[in-house]
Amino acid sequence: MNDLSLLIPEFLVAGLAFLVLGVDLFLKEEQKHNLAWLTAFCLVGILVFTALNIRTGQLYDGVLVFDNYTAFFRVMFLAVSTVVVLMSRDYVKAYIGYPGEYYGILVFTVTGAMLLASSAELLTAYISLELLSFGLYVLVSFDRYNPKSNEGGTKYILLGAFSSALILFGISQIYGLLGTTRFEEIGYELMAFSDPSMGLVIGFVLLISGLGFKLAIVPFHMWAPDAYEGAPFPVTAWLSIGSKAAALALVLRLLVDGFVPAPGVDDWQLVLVVLAALTMVIGNLSALVQKNVRRLLAYSSIGHVGYLLMGAAALVSVREDGSISTAMSHLVTNGIIFHIVAYGVTNLAAFTSLIAVYNHTGRDDIAGLAGLSARQPLVALVLVSSMFSLAGLPVFAGFASKFYLFNAVGAQGLLWLVALAILSSLISLYYYLMVARQIYIEKANDQSLIIVPTTTKALLLGLLILMVVGGIYPAPLMEVIQSATDAIISGELVRLV
Repeated sequence: MNDLSLLIPEFLVAGLAFLVLGVDLFLKEEQKHNLAWLTAFCLVGILVFTALNIRTGQLYDGVLVFDNYTAFFRVMFLAVSTVVVLMSRDYVKAYIGYPGEYYGILVFTVTGAMLLASSAELLTAYISLELLSFGLYVLVSFDRYNPKSNEGGTKYILLGAFSSALILFGISQIYGLLGTTRFEEIGYELMAFSDPSMGLVIGFVLLISGLGFKLAIVPFHMWAPDAYEGAPFPVTAWLSIGSKAAALALVLRLLVDGFVPAPGVDDWQLVLVVLAALTMVIGNLSALVQKNVRRLLAYSSIGHVGYLLMGAAALVSVREDGSISTAMSHLVTNGIIFHIVAYGVTNLAAFTSLIAVYNHTGRDDIAGLAGLSARQPLVALVLVSSMFSLAGLPVFAGFASKFYLFNAVGAQGLLWLVALAILSSLISLYYYLMVARQIYIEKANDQSLIIVPTTTKALLLGLLILMVVGGIYPAPLMEVIQSATDAIISGELVRLV
């Protein structure tokens, strides 16, 4: 008997989306901006309920799995979406309107992200991914009178549909040859193949390519800069954090359950290593020449996906005698999740700062940040701190997460890949410092003060504190992450390829 109460958080979030759309019908135009407060308040309530009522179990014979790993990402998505809603309030009111539809669709995407974290079967994961993606297609194009929003949305929809087709073709190949789409059963079936057929290889290539588009992995990244630049500013924040974290949550579970137990680990590990190296290097090199801060953060995001992919490639180590070991898999998985969290907090701080500036100036070019330290010191401090955290400088969460992740990957024997990651981080430091230079050294033509609402100031201070605490004392967070990791990785596995 399936216990549908396991899905209560998802039901509550979906219900909230309908509530927002319903309330919007009865509010006067000048009152609709208060929907942001309603949405944020309800999301916080659902977050608290989810954190205090962690339950484990399965639905539909393991199609959906609920464990500490699922609970961790549920809470993360709810927290990130709450901040995105709060940073959206003034922006939506000033630039795009239609707050009911905006917040309702945003909340629907949160439902898709939460379901992705619990998906343990390919078709269920695909449906959850499409629920997330379809909402993002609309949100990216939401500013319909902005040509850049239309262009970015069109490219995102076309390439997103293409990637979805690749995923479906890959799933059909895998199911046709293995007779299952459940992650664990895929791992068991693959153990019977000493030499996988070409059809099976094609299926996995298509699946990886489709997921590569969703994560903006090189060479599947071409949609990201245009979508980031064209989307409404808060949507760009959610696109860079929520959608990537959701896809990574799916990929981690798929790798651990479906690929790690199977033979031929060194083959898929090589593919991930190559993709990680290309993504880190090309993402950071491309960011060097950007003049628009959103395009810069798009390529920065691609570079950070490369770091996360490097961790995914190091989930197991292949020894000289051909045996593999998952003895260090906990360490690597902890590093991946820690970096997702640190990247999320840091990007939220960066986008909250940039939206505060954009609401006043209407500019999103890097030169538009000139003299920000004199015009709004708090925003300048938080924005520069977030740049330093993204670069991986000490005392910030980005440094601690990179150190942890790079150390874990190095312990698995991929020292050359770690060296490449460190070099990529040094490259990124240059363009992050260029942003800091504009803020603290260059003089602004417009010397007027930038007025920031009290709510935004409190949000900025909270995110700054989280960045610093995450870099100095991450132990409590690591304990929670360890609990999530234990749910998908148990024991030590050593076997011959």
